[in-house]
Amino acid sequence: MNPSTAFATVFVDELIRCGLREVVVAPGSRSAPLAMALHDRCGPDGPLRLHVRIDERTAAFLALGLAKASGRPAAVLCTSGTAAANFHPAVIEADESGVPLLLLTADRPPELRGTGANQTIDQFQLYGAAVRWFADAGVPEARPGMNAYWRSLACRGWAAASGAAGGFPGPVQVNIPLRDPLVPGPADRRSAPGGGEPPRPGLLGDDQPGWVESLDGRPGGAPWTRLAGPASPERLGTLELPWTERGVVLAGDGAVDAATLAALAERAGWPVLAEPSSGARQGSAALTAYQYLLDDPKFTAAHPPDLVISAGRPGLSRGQLGFLRQAAGHGARQVVLAQGPGRWADPARTATDLAARIQLRGLPPAGQPARWLRRWQQADEAARGALDAILDAGPELTEPRLARDLAAALPDGALLWAASSLPIRDLDRQMAGRAGLRVLASRGASGIDGLISAASGAALAHQAAGGGPAVALLGDLAMLHDAPGLFAGPAEPRPDLVIVVASNDGGGIFSTLEPADFPDSFERVFGTPHGARLSALAAAAGLPYRSLRDPAELPAALSGSGLRIVEVPAGRAEGAALRHRLHEAAVAAIRGLG
Repeated sequence: MNPSTAFATVFVDELIRCGLREVVVAPGSRSAPLAMALHDRCGPDGPLRLHVRIDERTAAFLALGLAKASGRPAAVLCTSGTAAANFHPAVIEADESGVPLLLLTADRPPELRGTGANQTIDQFQLYGAAVRWFADAGVPEARPGMNAYWRSLACRGWAAASGAAGGFPGPVQVNIPLRDPLVPGPADRRSAPGGGEPPRPGLLGDDQPGWVESLDGRPGGAPWTRLAGPASPERLGTLELPWTERGVVLAGDGAVDAATLAALAERAGWPVLAEPSSGARQGSAALTAYQYLLDDPKFTAAHPPDLVISAGRPGLSRGQLGFLRQAAGHGARQVVLAQGPGRWADPARTATDLAARIQLRGLPPAGQPARWLRRWQQADEAARGALDAILDAGPELTEPRLARDLAAALPDGALLWAASSLPIRDLDRQMAGRAGLRVLASRGASGIDGLISAASGAALAHQAAGGGPAVALLGDLAMLHDAPGLFAGPAEPRPDLVIVVASNDGGGIFSTLEPADFPDSFERVFGTPHGARLSALAAAAGLPYRSLRDPAELPAALSGSGLRIVEVPAGRAEGAALRHRLHEAAVAAIRGLG
């Protein structure tokens, strides 16, 4: 057995023992030993589910979606050279949002580096500080001690990615230089086992000269190094606070234990201002039009909190940050709940306390009227009524109405993946609170990258765990940016995923921002019209396509199975004007309460 094949077989076996179940491969030559070892451990009876993508950026974002939805590390493999560089956008998103990824980057051996050898670049610490841990595995050699080294290397990478080593979960790079031969020799092909047991010299044929030790793992399929479990922010402890009537919970993307936090706010009589992907937009205290309340300086000036509890990564709007700064100006205590070891979000730099969780003392008796909460709820209900009246008045499915109706139409147990630009903001302003819908988004770096692939990965993991249907709400630029994510071979697992595209022929969010005031430059460098026909793109990928304008037809458009596309045509200028009308109507309704 050649050293490259031995390393790949042992390393893959150990990752499986650690818990690896999802792996994405982008094709290449230098990564052949690992690709073949992964392929050998997948299938109906194998522990791995293998996904192959031709584009490394797509592959990395598919792995990101798989890991984000499942909560366990997913691996992604590529060959040497610029292939590894194409992982970088997904690495950044995984770093910022705490998604566990194992980046297996095959490399040329040291003697080929710096020589002008083909497909050779400097891959050492390629992703800089964006990874939790980096290892250059060294060229595999047939000498004593390699089995223990390879297996402990896999365990250490798994621990660092998952957070079980005591850090915040995130991406890990294992750079793997490999020498020829990269594929098994004739004797290996004759006698290599088909799955379960890791290779041993006796199983690989007695004509393998020079292999000096057993390649067995621990007995009973145990990992080489047992991990106690994922780390948590527990070391920070619980902060005990006296109850105050004028409290507010602000929940951003990825809030930890969001349902418990929402229930605590409801018991305390505090409004919950929750972004869609926080998981906390549930319960009677969660407001659905809170952004419009924060947009009204008269309302916020009249309702200064004494305490703000911040969880996850808030920052979806300027109003949220303005509210935090305004609260600090009034002397409010601001407690940030850590996302994990060493990670907490304080974008306005107004935090006064950091804790793992909070405990309240002196809560009022259950059922006592919460006057503070009721004032927020009355304003929220007034704004919601004004918004719904405008959205329901028109005959067509506008972008804000699409966000509202789509979130309402999905059944409990469904997954909704939202793009990072206008879709997540429309959801934030229009989506009703509910506990049964899972909303995910790439809000770590909030990029437009890889959203089809990430949504596909999330849908695959969500449905493998018994979850319901999945929908991705994207804009047309996000759709085009990750068009390769639509293409996969016939053998690849396909998600049950509807990609709903709010199609306004360009960057719609810019029409709501300051550059729109400069018409000479706006359309070309911000609006970026492209003229693409999404129906033709769907046809090229062999996917079902439907154009939708009538709101009443939305439930039927979501039906079906497999990967499919629903396009909702929209206009950028019309969308900006509608959002302005919604803002004006909501603020007028809030102020009309007196």
